[in-house]
Amino acid sequence: MPNERSSSTPSPRTAVAVLGLGPMGRALVRALRAADHPTTVWNRTPGRAAEPLALGARPAASAAGAVADTPLVLLCVRDRTAAQAVLDAAGEALRGRTVVNATSITPEDARADAVEAGARGYRILDAAILTPTPTIGGPGGTVLFSGDAAAFAEHEHTLRTLGTVRHVGTDPGRAAAFDAALLDLFWTTVHGWVHALALARAEGISGAELAPYAQGLPRILPPLIDGFARRADERRHPGDHSNLASAAAGLAHVAHTARSRGLDTSVLDAALALTRRAVDAGHGPDGVSALVERLSVR
Repeated sequence: MPNERSSSTPSPRTAVAVLGLGPMGRALVRALRAADHPTTVWNRTPGRAAEPLALGARPAASAAGAVADTPLVLLCVRDRTAAQAVLDAAGEALRGRTVVNATSITPEDARADAVEAGARGYRILDAAILTPTPTIGGPGGTVLFSGDAAAFAEHEHTLRTLGTVRHVGTDPGRAAAFDAALLDLFWTTVHGWVHALALARAEGISGAELAPYAQGLPRILPPLIDGFARRADERRHPGDHSNLASAAAGLAHVAHTARSRGLDTSVLDAALALTRRAVDAGHGPDGVSALVERLSVR
C-alpha cells in the first residue's frame, strides 16, 4: 500500500484551518497543534473554541476569515447540509485552496461536491475517519482519503499528523463508500449483540454471564472476513463448511426463540427472508457468502 503512512514521519508546518469544533474537530486541532502546525479555528456555534485556543490555535470571526491565510482546510461538521452551509459561508475565500471534507456524507454527495469544488475554484478531498477521537494524532488513527490525487500528494505530510492515512482512489466517493460499508458492518454487529443480550435476559441469563462466551466469537471472525471477501471478489461460494440451507434453519430457530419471548425480531426476520429466497432460488447448497450476490440484485 504505497500511500499508507504513519504519523511518526515528521511533517512540514503547513498552516491549516479547522472548520467545525465538535469532538472530532477538536481532536483534529489537538493533532495539528501537537505537530506545531499553525491552526486557525472557526465554529458555527460560539463557545467551543476554549480547548483549541488553550492549545495555541487562532480564532477566526468567520469561515471566510478562517481560510484566508491557510492553504489547507479541514471541514468536520454534523452532516452535508451543515458542510454546504459552511462552504457557502467561506465563499470566494476558498478559491485556490484544498478542502478536506471529514464530514460523513454519501459517495454520491462526495462526487457532487467535487464537481462543485471544481466550478468554484478549489480542490476537495473526501476523508473517512474510521477510528474514534482518542486515536487521532497517533498511529492507531486511520483516515482514508479519495479524490484529487495531486492535492493529497501536496498535503500528505500534513495529513499524516492525523494518524495513519491512505489515498484510496481518485473517485471522490470512494472514501465515503469505505466508510458506509464499514459502518454497515459495525452497526449490524452492535445490533446483534444488543439483541443477544435481550434474548439472554428473557431467559434469565445476565449480560455478565453471557459476555465471556460472546468474547470467543470475535476470534473466529478474521479468517471468516478474509474468506468471505475472497469469495465475494471471485463470485464463487462453495458450501464446503456451511451453506445457506443450514443458515436458514439456524436463523429460523433464533427468530422463533426470540419471538416466543416477545422480542422484536424484525432484523432477524429480514435476514431469514433473504436467506430463504436464496434457498428457494436453488442456492441452498452454496456458502453463506452467496448472499452477497442476492443483495446485489436490483
